Amino acid sequence: MVDISGKQATVRTAVAMTTVTMHPDTLQAIKEGKINKGDVLAVAQIAGIQGAKRTSDWIPMCHPLPLTGVNLNFTDNGLNELYIEATAKTEGKTGVEMEALTAASAAALTVYDMCKALQKDMVIGPTLLRSKTGGKSGDYLSEF
Repeated sequence: MVDISGKQATVRTAVAMTTVTMHPDTLQAIKEGKINKGDVLAVAQIAGIQGAKRTSDWIPMCHPLPLTGVNLNFTDNGLNELYIEATAKTEGKTGVEMEALTAASAAALTVYDMCKALQKDMVIGPTLLRSKTGGKSGDYLSEF
């Protein structure tokens, strides 16, 4: 693990995004609450938060962080794509990019799990870091 003991603690934020592509009727069933396993977006939100909190358990060499906030937003294109945006925040010596990416990924995997009985060929991705603030390397904003 990288030694961060000499780094300055700063307020840090990261925003990650992923997409789940599915049949239009699968997306409609999610929006109408017609998935047998329950409220897909509510469960995916909890999974994303739990994923962010446990990122250092999933990713080797990742520092455990005291998160000050995790938020997930779900939008769609009205056709066949569900967009998941995850924001992670901390005040610390290392960034929260991995926590935001893990949150988005865990939420997407949960959507897949809850809807796989209806559709097995959903596609997850691309998953990407949209932006980050704070730290020695400064701010970052994706061009995608």
